[in-house]
Parts: sequence; structure tokens; C-alpha cells
Amino acid sequence: MSLERVLVRQAGVVTRAQALACGLSADTVRRRVRAGVWRELHPCVYLVGGHRLTDEARVRAASLWGRAAGAAVTGPAAAFWHGMLDRAPGAVELTLPRAMHRSPRPGVALRRRDLPAADLVEHRGVAVATPPLAALETAIAVPRGSVFLDRALQRHVRFPAVYRSYCRTIGRQGSAAMHRMLVSAADRADSEAERLLVRLLRAAGIDGWVLGHPFGPYLIDLAFPAERVAIEVDGWAWHMDAERFRADRRKGNALTRGNWDLLRYPWHALDGEPDACIAEILETRELARRRPA
Repeated sequence: MSLERVLVRQAGVVTRAQALACGLSADTVRRRVRAGVWRELHPCVYLVGGHRLTDEARVRAASLWGRAAGAAVTGPAAAFWHGMLDRAPGAVELTLPRAMHRSPRPGVALRRRDLPAADLVEHRGVAVATPPLAALETAIAVPRGSVFLDRALQRHVRFPAVYRSYCRTIGRQGSAAMHRMLVSAADRADSEAERLLVRLLRAAGIDGWVLGHPFGPYLIDLAFPAERVAIEVDGWAWHMDAERFRADRRKGNALTRGNWDLLRYPWHALDGEPDACIAEILETRELARRRPA
């Protein structure tokens, strides 16, 4: 084993056992640590001088430290490892089997639970949650998590695999939030988004709206006919096909030609920024009332 090859493969991180296997003596390792040439990130896990502490190095260091206890990288750190996030979180989440114990470490968040083998994979030398589980857990952990999950479903994971992973988490921490998000993600008819908009309008005391308002050959998702304000509700982008996209744009163009004000809201906006959506609807209706007949 060559130390140089280990450092290239592991972003400048090496364990004491690996260093010894590469031919260094225990005294040499201790001297380099004492001299500050090697920086100890975790017990017996070092960043070798001349290498930056990158996100990859932090995740690898946490994984190497926890490997002996059967730990796996999970949560947003796993999503980063699979290329779903540009940056790793400040604390790398490690999941330990319930029977194992580790003392807390700076920069590492420990969870104790037994993950099914179907939710674990070895990827680029790191034991990590599978992409479906990583996507699910990250979606309920990061701001605008539905936007993250929608992008993941477009680029990285398939819905059936995500759903199967969810089924294995039922009853665990976060499973209720996962369920709510998956119900919305699975809604190809956008009915969940429309129901959410209706709840927001009713909570704000706004009336005068009609669902499925006829307009030529089209139906407006939700309309304020008196002011000619049309609201089109979009579901999740991952199941938007080209024909549906073109049909929506044809309807939007027809509304514009008919002198209607058109507002479009994706589910993510209604769920994540409801006050801003309601404020824009109220403002648009008020401006429409002032419009010359």
C-alpha cells in the first residue's frame, strides 16, 4: 500500500492503521501529529499537511472514524456524497447500529438506529445511505426541502425506490413529514396543490373564486371571474412531460390574449411561502379592479 495513493483516494485523509500499513512507524505518526504536520480530525484519523479540509475530506474522516463501529453516513451528508447537494452540512451525520456506542465528536452528528441493508451502500469507499433514503431524509432536514426532493426526483432517484425506502422508515423519526411530502410528490393531477391553495384562501378570508372555471376550450384551475384573475397551480416538476408543458403554455397565452391576469404557483411556493402568495393574489385582484373596462 502506498501512502500517496491513499491520500489521493481519500482527499488527504488517512487513519493510523492505514499509515502503519503503508510502512510508517507509530513513532513517526506521533511525531508528525505533535509537530502539526498531520492534523488529528478524529481519534486516529488525520489530515496530512498540504491538503485542504474540504467537504469531501470531512465526510471521509467521519466515515473512517465510525467505520469500526459499523457507522454509515446518512442525511444531508449522504445526499452530498451522492451529488444531490453542492455542499456538505456543517455536521456530518453518522448512523450507528443501536448496539454500538461512540462519544460525540465536533463536526459529527450521531444517530443510533438499525438501518435495513436495502438502505445502505458502499459508494466511493464510504458506507452511506442509498440515494432514495438520502433524498428522503434530506428533504425533511433542509430549507425548502420539497424543492430539493423535486430536483432529486428529476435527476438522481426514481419515485418507486423513494417510496419503498419510506415504507421501511414508517414509525421512525421524521416519517410523518416524509409521508406528507410524498403525497404531494405523487400527485400527478396537481389536486393536492389546488387543495392547499383553497385552504390558504379560506384561511385568509378570501372569496369570489371558482375552481375549474371554463375559458374557451380550457378550464382555469382557480379563477376570480369578476376581476379576470386566473391562477394556475403547478405540481412537482419531476412528472411534467413535454405535452403537458405545451398545453399549459397554450392556455396561459390564451388567457393573456383574453386580457386576464395570470398567476402561476408551484406547490413548493404555496407550501413554503404561503403569505407571499396570498399577498400577491390580493394585490393582483386590487389592480385588476382598477383596470379600465
